[in-house]
Amino acid sequence: MTRDFTLSKYEALCKALISSGNRSITVQDYIQGQAVEPFVILRHDVDRRPEMALEMAGMEKDMGIRATYYFRMVPGVFEPGIIKMIRDMGHEIGYHYEVLDKVKGDKENAIVLFEKELKMFREVADVKTACMHGNPIASWSNRDMWQEYDFKDFDIIGEPYLSIDYKTVLYLTDTGRNWENKFSVKDIVTDNIKERIKSTDDIIKLIKSRKYQQMCILAHPNRWTDNAVLWTIELFWQNIKNIGKAIIKATS
Repeated sequence: MTRDFTLSKYEALCKALISSGNRSITVQDYIQGQAVEPFVILRHDVDRRPEMALEMAGMEKDMGIRATYYFRMVPGVFEPGIIKMIRDMGHEIGYHYEVLDKVKGDKENAIVLFEKELKMFREVADVKTACMHGNPIASWSNRDMWQEYDFKDFDIIGEPYLSIDYKTVLYLTDTGRNWENKFSVKDIVTDNIKERIKSTDDIIKLIKSRKYQQMCILAHPNRWTDNAVLWTIELFWQNIKNIGKAIIKATS
């Protein structure tokens, strides 16, 4: 078995999608009712290293695949030049908001900041969907602000954690650099279909089996690289973070 979480392995996953007849769609496509089975919603949260997102987006474009890229509004990630290049490849650009974290849980200030940052994003791309960024050590979740406010008031048509029907859509995420959800603290959906997945090879086998007609796959671009040094660094730091996440889950 070859190393997991390489760009080559992700390319193999994409090839499996194509060969099995799955359509790759964006979050916006799904919410607007443009999904035709069998389909896979491809979602990428750009938490760090946007240059790696650009590399992944280019590979997808060459394969005729469209995906959604959610960028954080933080230095080193919100890079308008890179965002525009990914936009021009035909991918959806979304806003990866973490405003409740930034204002320490104050919803009134959070919604003001949300509107401000969204305006900045829309100077770069036509943003129609927004997805929360999860901070495992916070006592709140960024999506909590939608308990009091409505994202549709900001011309946002949907939020992946709130607008996708996970009773019918199988959700798979590489959070914690694994597919087993062992280290997911905030990246959790309700009513999700259960499927035992340990590796990307397992997902490839599942795709080829055509067991599911509706899937959503979240892959963080900073985790997928063929560069041995970057791959090892990502593995080391993720293992450190996973220890902290395990403690949080055990004590919550």
